[in-house]
Amino acid sequence: MNYVVKHINNNNYHLLIMTRKRSEEYFHVLPEKLNCAQAVLKGFQKEFEISDREIEEYRAWGGGRVEGGTCGALFAADRLLRQAGKQSVEKEFRLIAGHTCCLKIKQGGFPCLNCVRIADELVEKKCNI
Repeated sequence: MNYVVKHINNNNYHLLIMTRKRSEEYFHVLPEKLNCAQAVLKGFQKEFEISDREIEEYRAWGGGRVEGGTCGALFAADRLLRQAGKQSVEKEFRLIAGHTCCLKIKQGGFPCLNCVRIADELVEKKCNI
């Protein structure tokens, strides 16, 4: 399940809040060790009805292996946005990460985990999730 239950006890009010498990919480975590592209899809698996099979297929797109060297997290985010009928977040991603090419991002010292986090936040914001 992709949701985490948070229990809040505040002034005798007890709330249970269901929050979506973030993509970064799946990145390189055992046993699956999902790459950046897979982690972004996994973070939105329930909202976009993504199969485990499709997530596994995205193993081929992590580590800068997308055509043109595009960051896998950005690639996965744009796939989700296309499904939702939304525009790419390439421009916003580039402003934060400094580039869209995986190798250039890494050379700039920007960690992959941050790319996953940014992609997650941009999808969430564009789709109002």
